Amino acid sequence: MDIEIHAWRQRSAVASKGYASTTVHNAVLEVLRSIGPSGSLLDFGAGVGAFAKELLVSFEVDKVVCADLLPRPDDLPEAVDWIQSDLNDSLPLPEASFSAITAVEVIEHLENPRAVFRELARLLRPGGILVLSTPNQESLRSYITLITSGHFAAFRDRSYPAHITALLRQDFIRLCKETSFVAPNFRYADVGRIPMLTSYCWQQFSCGLLRGRLFSDNLVIYTRKPCAP
Repeated sequence: MDIEIHAWRQRSAVASKGYASTTVHNAVLEVLRSIGPSGSLLDFGAGVGAFAKELLVSFEVDKVVCADLLPRPDDLPEAVDWIQSDLNDSLPLPEASFSAITAVEVIEHLENPRAVFRELARLLRPGGILVLSTPNQESLRSYITLITSGHFAAFRDRSYPAHITALLRQDFIRLCKETSFVAPNFRYADVGRIPMLTSYCWQQFSCGLLRGRLFSDNLVIYTRKPCAP
């Protein structure tokens, strides 16, 4: 790989800090609980390993494997396998290795979402589930920021070069169709900051009534790889 490209991707990985909020973790866990994962699970873009630890205590799976450009965290349980690899490239794993894959707040850090979805489809077994999260570009805050600042809320200069790929729901529908996943389902984290008053959330002033697409900072997508005919 070109040295400059590798250095840029390494810079992006470090800038991401390898951690997602508890709100996002809980939203993804809620979806996983409704599905009931089993077998081998891959946490794609595991960062500092915080979500992998939650997976271990939340589900009875055969194996948890993490993949990230960042090195293995010192405090990660021995039961978790770690693959240090550039997620923009294919992982050194055989096809159909996992029954479930999570990708929490990672696709926005990667260069080619179509290549990512093709790789995730390769790694999933037939019938396997994919659950991922990303910043919600269709919230009121993100719409207003796009109009006033020229980009979505999570993709302004303060988030660069960590956040480089902004995706809408329609993009995920197209990605699933192009890579042979079933049509995706969408859920929201139901926590969203107020434009220009980002220390406050819509939910604080509405007793939790303002929820969903317009009032959430994060989107959760879940889909399946079709079963073999």
